[in-house]
Amino acid sequence: MVALCLDKIPEMKLERPNMNYLHVNDVRPHGRGPYSLNIAAGECVSLSGPSGSGKSLLLRAIADLDPHDGDVFLDNLPRSTFTAPQWRKQVALLPVESQWWLDDVGGHFPDTDCPWLKPLGFTHKTMQWQVSRLSSGEKQRLALARALMNHPRVLLLDEPTASLDPQTIGIVEKLITDYRNETQAAVLWVSHDAQQAARVGNRQLKLTAHGFSDHIDDGADGAHPGSENIA
Repeated sequence: MVALCLDKIPEMKLERPNMNYLHVNDVRPHGRGPYSLNIAAGECVSLSGPSGSGKSLLLRAIADLDPHDGDVFLDNLPRSTFTAPQWRKQVALLPVESQWWLDDVGGHFPDTDCPWLKPLGFTHKTMQWQVSRLSSGEKQRLALARALMNHPRVLLLDEPTASLDPQTIGIVEKLITDYRNETQAAVLWVSHDAQQAARVGNRQLKLTAHGFSDHIDDGADGAHPGSENIA
């Protein structure tokens, strides 16, 4: 087993003339919502809600993977000004179950020299591994490394530590937090773990059928449904 590394994340020299500000405006995935949400550059919003409440559908809509009404803006630019590949590189979705379509790990990466392998407990030899030998936790960590290779400005994380042990959860949480602080990426993090949501999120929201409520209020009236905004 490869030991996990607690080193600082790889140094990134990214030219970011704009802030990484995400604005979700009246998005209605599969008839749910409308959902409106602002996430500031460098902010992490943790999102909870019962199974089946539509958290994954909302993330897929923001990533432009499912049909929906409403619009999403990155730094005040509407999604329509981006091509689909451009948008999905900058607004990266990490789903609960990552997709692997080739036999070897390296074929899924734009470059086999991935700086995220070591911090996540892998070596360069991992690129030669067969996907069929990967555990669920290894797939989850490698999918994160693959997403970070594009230096996304927004991370949409759908239970990114669901298959990990406690030690590895802490390492992944730190890596994502360091990435967010280093690049000022905006992060929307879905989690069913209330303690994790409190650890990673600058704000905690709960998804309802028609909008968001303040998760800390445990179902009490928080923000007005469909109009949750940063202060």
